[in-house]
This record gives sequence, structure tokens and C-alpha cells, in this order.
Amino acid sequence: MAEPLALYVHWPFCVSKCPYCDFNSHVRESVDQAQWRDALLADLRHEAALLPDRPVGSIFFGGGTPSLMPPSTVAAVIAAAAAEWGLTEDVEITLEANPNSVEVANFADLAVAGVNRVSIGVQSFDSQVLEFLGRAHSEEEARRAIATAQEHFTRVSFDLIYARPGQTLAAWESELVGALAFGTDHLSLYQLTIEPGTRFATLAAKGDLTIPDGDAAADLFDATQAMTRAAGLPRYEVSNHARIGQESRHNLAYWRYADYAGVGPGAHGRRLGQATERHKKPENFVAAVARNGHGLKVEADLPAHERATEAMLMGLRLTEGVDLARIETRSGLGREAFVDANAVAWLVDQGLMTLEGDQLTVTDEGILLLDSILSAVVRTG
Repeated sequence: MAEPLALYVHWPFCVSKCPYCDFNSHVRESVDQAQWRDALLADLRHEAALLPDRPVGSIFFGGGTPSLMPPSTVAAVIAAAAAEWGLTEDVEITLEANPNSVEVANFADLAVAGVNRVSIGVQSFDSQVLEFLGRAHSEEEARRAIATAQEHFTRVSFDLIYARPGQTLAAWESELVGALAFGTDHLSLYQLTIEPGTRFATLAAKGDLTIPDGDAAADLFDATQAMTRAAGLPRYEVSNHARIGQESRHNLAYWRYADYAGVGPGAHGRRLGQATERHKKPENFVAAVARNGHGLKVEADLPAHERATEAMLMGLRLTEGVDLARIETRSGLGREAFVDANAVAWLVDQGLMTLEGDQLTVTDEGILLLDSILSAVVRTG
């Protein structure tokens, strides 16, 4: 049986733009829902024609704010994926949601539409922090959203942002204790980063926003690992924690460098050695679909070395690491083309990496130095 395919569907619209967000999200006064459903379905059919005979193992509705999608549109996309590709028996269908009451009201209908996993953008349970992050929901709405999601979906995850300006270790530990008490099987815990082009980047440049320094951030990270591990949700990727068997299969497809189809504005894909990217601006995407039958802006063959490099950069984020033999097979290159063996040997000696057979991993001690390790180990040229 062919390796299952991952399908990403991007819904670009938000009620407002968060100051830390650099995702492809847009605020519009109105959205022609019928037009958007038709455009997404046409874009999906185009990808399906290029990736035949591959059952879909996961669908991920991302954004933007996909919980603003009408459940009927979600159902139509799932039905189209089933008709064009077929779905695996245990298909994982995730939808990102905000905790706002109006979106939570759709949870029951989204479950009926076929969504079986929801990822909720909580970010914090502190009202002042939510205001600072530009979030439109309250602390109480966040708690209600998680509880409601647990009633309707078999799998629930939510996001929190930590290492915020002025955040103490004790305050984060208290917040994380509360988060773990919900008993979800998956948590995404991200340290606040200042992304170029965001409002936070402008504030940081003026000196009006300062995030914890490296040592303080490392202490917060270490506490996070200890607490989640003790609660039975160990880290399986830099910022993602899950009970064994409850990892996001869709995101694992990215990190393991499997094929994935991306449809919708700005969606990226990797199919059969090609990189794909859709038009980012919603209006341009819809116009491209009307003109060409798809929203593709970029469709480029990836050289073997670039494929190998991407597989290394993605896979070393995982606690399981990368299978060097698999990368060799998929790229057609020997590992000496994309791995610096001397750097690996030195890092293994320092306790920052392990190499067992073909499996190369970054240790817990090395994960805070991941960017530097990647620069040393991965041959990019």
C-alpha cells in the first residue's frame, strides 16, 4: 500500500491580526462562503490529479482561523478528499480553533462534519496576557472551549505561549499545572519569538518589548520538560508534547518529510520531489483558481541535495531524530553529501547528539542549541 498522504487546507481569514503572528492571515469585512468553498474544492481536485493512488492519512485545517469556516464547507472538503483519494481507516482530521464563544458553538457541527481532533489557540489563561497578545477571548472562554471540545472530539490539543516579557519561572509553573489539569493528550508549548514584520517586532526594535534572555528561557524550557514528562506528556518535538500514541500524525508527516498536499491561500506542499506554494493573498488565490483551475503560484523541482537538507532540518526537531538511510534512499545521495560526520562525532562526544546505527538524534541537553547544531551538522552547500 502506498504511503498515506497528508492534506493541509488553509483558511486565511481572522477576526483580527495578533501582534506576534506572521502566518498568512487576513481580516475581511465579509467572505463569500460559496465562492470560497468552490475555490478550495477546485484546488483540492487539482492536487488529487497529480497525486493519484495515495490514501489520505491526515487532514489539517489551518489558518487564519479555520473555526470560522462554515461546518458545511469543512464537510465538503473532507468529502472531496474521500472521493478523490480515499481516507485511511484511522484518518486524523484536525481543525485549528480559537476559544471565542461564537466559534465554540460550531464544535458539535464540526464533529458531525468529520473533524475528530481540534487544536485550540488558547495561548494563555491570564486576561492581561491575552490582551497583550491581542487575543479576542477571555480566560473563562478558553476554559469553556477546552471543556466543550472534550465533549465533542476524541482528541483535543491546545497551545500556550510562554517566555513572555516579565514572566517568572514560578508563574509559568503555576500556569502549566493548570493546563495539565485539563487532561488533554496533547499540548503545544511555544516560547514567544519576535517574528520579522509583526507589531511585536516594531515594539522590540524601539526597546518597548523585551523577552527573557537565553538563561531565563532555558530555565523555563527545562521546567516545561520536567513537568510535562511527569504528567505523561513528554516532548516529541521541540514544542510539542503528547501521550504516547497521541502525537499529531499530520505534523509528524511534515517533520518526517513525507509527501503532503497543500491547498488554499499560501499553502505549501511537498509532492514527489516538488515544492508547491499557492498565492497568498485571498483575492489573488480566488482569481488564480477561476483562471487556471488551481491556486498554484510556485511549482518547482527540488534538487536532491535540497530534499536531503530539508529532511535533516525538519527531522532533527523530533526526539526520534532522523533515519539517515531513509534520507539517502529518498534523495539518492550518500550521507556524506548532507551530513558533516566530524561535527556529528564531536557533538556525540559532548553528549549533544546520539548516533545509533542510522538513527541520528539531538539529546535533551542539545535541544536548546538546536539551531547551532543544525548549522554544524547539516551540509547545505
